[in-house]
Amino acid sequence: MPRNMSFMLTTEQIKNQTKTVTRRLGWKFLQIGDVLNAVEKCQGLKKGEKVKRLCQIRVVSVRREWLYAIDKNDCVKEGFPKMSPVEFINMFIDEMGCSDYDFVTRIEFEYIKDDSIIEKETTK
Repeated sequence: MPRNMSFMLTTEQIKNQTKTVTRRLGWKFLQIGDVLNAVEKCQGLKKGEKVKRLCQIRVVSVRREWLYAIDKNDCVKEGFPKMSPVEFINMFIDEMGCSDYDFVTRIEFEYIKDDSIIEKETTK
């Protein structure tokens, strides 16, 4: 069973498939070829709430890098084409409570076209 990865802040970009890269503070264990369930939210669910799956994605590249290493091209791949790298870094820092000198895991992925294998909702 694939692991769930939350895209709470970028749900629309996932739905529109305009996001193909994500940066995470953890997820160091990922490997190329891993399949993940992209979900709206998977932590902090209230009793009776269910995980809402958006789609499945496959990791095509994974590496560790400084947060400040992001460039304009990756802002677009992150789903924020109008943001500059500095704006993206500031947003990431505000949301994640980290520093621009922190290492992040840069995960590039592709969308799995055959969504017949996706359960739309499941209990946590």
